[in-house]
Amino acid sequence: MAGLPETGREGETLSDAWDFKGRPAVKSQTGGWTCASMILGVELCERLTTLGIAVNLVTYLTGTMHLGSAASANAVTNFLGTSFMLCLLGGFVADTFLGRYLTIAIFTAVQTSGVTILTISTAAPGLRPPVCADPLAGGCVRATGTQMGVLDLGLYLTALGTGGLKSSVSGFGSDQFDEGDGAEKKQMLRFFSWFFFFISIGSLMAVTVLVYIQDNLGRRWGYGICAVAIVLGLAVFLSGTSRYRFKRLVGSPLTQIAAVVAGAWRKRALDLPADPSMLHDIGAAGGDCTPGEKSKKKQKLPYTEDFRFLDRAAVVEGDAAVEQSKWRLSTLTDVEEATTMERRIGSSFEIPAGSLTVFFVGSILLTVPAYDRLVVPAVRRLTGNPHGLTPLQRIAVGLALSILAMCAAALTERKRLAAAVVPLSVFWLIPQFFLVGAGEAFTYIGQLDFFLRECPEGMKTMSTGLFLSTLSLGFFLSSALVTIVHRVTGESGNGAWLPDDLNKGKLYDFYWLLAALSVVNLVVFVVAARGYVYKEKRTADDSTTHVAELHEQSLPI
Repeated sequence: MAGLPETGREGETLSDAWDFKGRPAVKSQTGGWTCASMILGVELCERLTTLGIAVNLVTYLTGTMHLGSAASANAVTNFLGTSFMLCLLGGFVADTFLGRYLTIAIFTAVQTSGVTILTISTAAPGLRPPVCADPLAGGCVRATGTQMGVLDLGLYLTALGTGGLKSSVSGFGSDQFDEGDGAEKKQMLRFFSWFFFFISIGSLMAVTVLVYIQDNLGRRWGYGICAVAIVLGLAVFLSGTSRYRFKRLVGSPLTQIAAVVAGAWRKRALDLPADPSMLHDIGAAGGDCTPGEKSKKKQKLPYTEDFRFLDRAAVVEGDAAVEQSKWRLSTLTDVEEATTMERRIGSSFEIPAGSLTVFFVGSILLTVPAYDRLVVPAVRRLTGNPHGLTPLQRIAVGLALSILAMCAAALTERKRLAAAVVPLSVFWLIPQFFLVGAGEAFTYIGQLDFFLRECPEGMKTMSTGLFLSTLSLGFFLSSALVTIVHRVTGESGNGAWLPDDLNKGKLYDFYWLLAALSVVNLVVFVVAARGYVYKEKRTADDSTTHVAELHEQSLPI
């Protein structure tokens, strides 16, 4: 009977979250860190799997499949770039059709199938070319089209699964905390940092344990462990189904943007009202748009003067009380959302080449808790910001650290080439790996925090997909940059920057180029970020203005 609590479901319920049966979620029985930890578990396994494949893939492509160094490097960056670019597809599917929970479950299964094919590709003799008869004499047979086709099928199914999974996992994790509860909101903000920490744990295991297994026991064992890990991650994730908090689908922002642009163009001849309050918005007569959308709670956004030509999409034609399609009439909130070395230790142990990334991951693992426990309290006392640095400030710090990292890499490479007789210790790489890792921690967490906190309500998945797709552009740019440098400087000879034999190249010049590009990137970012006003402040200012207007209207003339 309506209005009577169900047996076993007593307690405070949430107005914007539901349980797996579609009932209002009971706060004490759903969500929180228990559920968030299960979601973190599947992301840890995803990172272990994806990086476990990528980090040592170059050596497999060159040593086993007999591709060139540049082609192998580009294959890896293209694989990673595709993984992040497909986050946009995953975000669209999650926001429009499946929701975050089903998207994670289905795409994790897709990733499992991809890793399984990769395991078969590395285990079956017929799917690899024969061992080189005489490598020095050029007696290596390159992998056939069929052999590379099976390998690519496994890689890109893995990339597809990674894209769908990564687009939803951080948003679904943050859904487990109630932003209306001060204590849970603080937990949600800390979730972003620990989300990245768990990613780094998976990365650490990939570049140490998995790389060692691949190098010493065989690639098929390493990839087989990846397949088992992602299956276990999926099982852990599904085990929390009855305790998760679910949010209603709001629809894809791509469709919303298209509707706003179409509505503005259709009504381009109409005059805009002088008073923005005359525009159609959430809570106006006639409802939000369509009956199906009334249940999709959205946060009303304050009006801004940007892109005023789009405001025509919210101009009411005819009877305001008659509901109209969103393709004819958008809310003002819809319009606002549319604009928005030597590797030995001792005499016997040699660090695997793929495991050198452990220094990078280790610096991340140190940076995350150090920032949470040391930097935040110190900055809080200086700035008064309870969260320490703002998201954009964290990104700027990360970009500055990346510049220092490239400079350190260039200087280390010069020293390595100068050490012609005595090999340079691998520990000379620690400063640059530490700077890259710390910069990654600041930048990634700052971006994740920014995109999830500043995005319109109900668009966390697509916003995360957009953020991760920008990472893919970096991988594709890396491939393009390597290709350009090859063509400009040559693939061999004294002038080449990136020859197959790096002892005969000028890798340090490549690092200086990256440092220069990083400086340009930081300058552009600072210019773009200076004028940004955070949503929390915009909403507060709008509320203050509204209260002042009401007070002014109540004063006697």
